[in-house]
Amino acid sequence: MPSKQQTLKAPLTFSGKGLHTGLQVTMTVKPAAANTGIVFRRIDLEGAPSIPALCDYVTDTSRGTTIEHNGARVSTIEHIMSALWTLGVDNAEIEINAPETPIMDGSAREYAAAICETGLEEQPAERLYYRVTEKMVYTIPEKGVAIILYPDDEFSVSLHVDYNSKVIGNQYATFNPGDDYAAKISPCRTFVFLHELEPLMKMNLIKGGDLDNAIVVVENPVSDEQLEHLKTIFNKPDIRITGGYLNNLELRFNNELARHKLLDLLGDFALLGRRIKGRVWATRPGHFANTEFMKQMKNSIRKAGEKPRFKYDCRQPALYDINAIRRMLPHRPPFLLVDRIFHLDQTSVAGIKNVTMNEPFFVGHFPEEPVMPGVLIVEAMAQCSGILVLGTVPDPENYSTYFMKIDGVKFKRKVVPGDTLQFEINLLEPIRRGVALCEGKAFVGGTLACEAVMMAQIVKNKK
Repeated sequence: MPSKQQTLKAPLTFSGKGLHTGLQVTMTVKPAAANTGIVFRRIDLEGAPSIPALCDYVTDTSRGTTIEHNGARVSTIEHIMSALWTLGVDNAEIEINAPETPIMDGSAREYAAAICETGLEEQPAERLYYRVTEKMVYTIPEKGVAIILYPDDEFSVSLHVDYNSKVIGNQYATFNPGDDYAAKISPCRTFVFLHELEPLMKMNLIKGGDLDNAIVVVENPVSDEQLEHLKTIFNKPDIRITGGYLNNLELRFNNELARHKLLDLLGDFALLGRRIKGRVWATRPGHFANTEFMKQMKNSIRKAGEKPRFKYDCRQPALYDINAIRRMLPHRPPFLLVDRIFHLDQTSVAGIKNVTMNEPFFVGHFPEEPVMPGVLIVEAMAQCSGILVLGTVPDPENYSTYFMKIDGVKFKRKVVPGDTLQFEINLLEPIRRGVALCEGKAFVGGTLACEAVMMAQIVKNKK
């Protein structure tokens, strides 16, 4: 699996009907910058609002996966997400002029073929992975649904479906490292049971559904009267039932329905926003279970992100002591807020600030309840970031870093005299034209105290 992020080499455009809305849709998938992720943009709405393709924004899973953000929504995204993500696209902007993606032939075959033909372009940013370290389980016992995730070095899926159907029977499907998704999974079409059609139509759904974009499973004998009714519904005079399927003369695979469920699962799992290193076993999965499991995993990632990555040992010699920091940074007391650097590599740095009652700001903040000002915690993280980014120039003593932007600042707990602040800074993307984008976190005793995303410019000092 590539370690670098990828995007498309060129835009791709698809047109067709929305499965449930019946609207004619045009959708263009464009290359996007590193760390963009996959984002939908509703160009038919004022301001062309964007909806990130993440499980945080899933609002409906009744007959497909729907995401919504700031009042804009896109439905039935699982097929295009499955093709993009599984074929290696990390970053893409999807412009769409309707509230639903085109259903095409009910599979992801056309999406996959276009992606493979166009090709991918490697980007400088590292891919984000979620490495499974312990067994994770999501179940809906009353429906026989279970998704289990085991630790593994690579991503794989084993899937089983059993709907107590004499037509479908028990079906299994797998996806393993090196499998040809475009040939093995993408051609598999969506399916529906005949007895589900009428209720779906009464709910004003499947307006774009027909026998060319779905497999209809027929469990029970159909009377002549019912057959005539189906001919009217689908406006097809030659409807017939063959082998338990309505007008489906030949399945593309003998386990096509299980493979389609696998296709859907891959698309829904893409909504985690990072790739998984783990082995999946799924029984009767569906959009609700898939996306709820991703939300559960996202919550685990958030909690893991609230713990320090690097372990500080005061007995070990500093990588940069206070004198080395003074040579690196232009700051001086009382505004030098980093005491020690104990980790540094090309994309991350970790440092320490010992907070004592002697800090000058405690005189007024606050006399009876001393609390370190939040702006100074952010400043301390920025100074730590300066060590990281100034290390990219040959003469750092001749440069300074200046804030351009601060986003997503959150304060989780007070910092008081006696605390030791541990800063961890990660470079979010390569430094370009002297501009650095970093994620900073400050911990006290292993607990997250503050976090922020900071953008700064490296500027040469005027002599």
